[in-house]
Amino acid sequence: MATPALVIDEAVVRRNIGRMAAYAAEHGLALRPHAKTHKSLRMARLQLSAGAVGLAAAKVGEAETLAEACDDLLIAYPAVDEPRCRRIAELAREKTIRVAVDSAFAADALATAAREAGSTVGVLVEVDVGFRRTGVQSPQAALALARHLDRTRGVRLDGIMCFPGHVTGPADEQDLSPVAEMLAETLELWSAGGLAAGIVSGGSTPTAYQSHRIPALTEIRPGTYIYNDMNTVAGGHCGVEDCAVRVACTVVSDAVPGKVVIDAGSKALGSDPARTADGGFGRVVEYPEARLVRLSEEHGEVGVTGCERRPALGERVHVIPNHICPCVNLYDQAWLRREDGQWEPMPVDARGRLS
Repeated sequence: MATPALVIDEAVVRRNIGRMAAYAAEHGLALRPHAKTHKSLRMARLQLSAGAVGLAAAKVGEAETLAEACDDLLIAYPAVDEPRCRRIAELAREKTIRVAVDSAFAADALATAAREAGSTVGVLVEVDVGFRRTGVQSPQAALALARHLDRTRGVRLDGIMCFPGHVTGPADEQDLSPVAEMLAETLELWSAGGLAAGIVSGGSTPTAYQSHRIPALTEIRPGTYIYNDMNTVAGGHCGVEDCAVRVACTVVSDAVPGKVVIDAGSKALGSDPARTADGGFGRVVEYPEARLVRLSEEHGEVGVTGCERRPALGERVHVIPNHICPCVNLYDQAWLRREDGQWEPMPVDARGRLS
């Protein structure tokens, strides 16, 4: 294969999927993987066959693509503009579609589109449990929005969504009690107001295996876990052996003392720095002492002064990206190493579906 190339180990993928599915089943949690990580119908079908109840997507374009494999989709992203709402409403004619919202404006935009399309869109009220990105800011605000949704024709109040993305670090150091308390207070207010939350959706890969410590949750939406990356390794959530994806690269220059250059820059790896003190832009598998010190669009500069052996010109090496989700979105096609050892091209079906 020509480099740079996205290569995926199917055996590791299946192991990661199985582990998360077993955890969810053990704790009575529905599993709705976030497909923004893999953007792949093949990977979606593996997750669904392992027991996932449906999929989450970030954008409508992803949901439209994934609908080929899945009948139950959550768009975990606000929809406020007419084109997006119209596409959601049209998709809801044939599929179970839910959307997370944090404003009456979004609720009304979805409801208008649904009424015009002759469909009903399920809605989850997004509650900000600490990440400070989107979501209503209090249980009282969640109740007010839920009441608005409950009396609005075209949408169906299905429950609550949250994202505890601010909770990181090793599992034994995570404090999820503020998340649990806020959700519990919200549910109490809803119940007192005669409203029910059939779904309480939360979770992230860093907190996934601690989700049972949030009693209100009915489902979890981890995404990165299927592939993992160096940020999940750095956070103590997996080992290098659990990283299913690498970018195959070729050493194209060794002219500068102390470094070599690979043919993968920001357009092949993404540009997220490591969440560690020494920084870097990924792990060079064959040379763990090396450090990927700088990326330009097409060049990856690798410091090799700490290596016993210097990578040779023309040598193929493999890099585990820091953040796998944006990296996957850079490729139209990946190469899948099947469990039988054979290589197979695999499309990244929802690549570039960003609207």
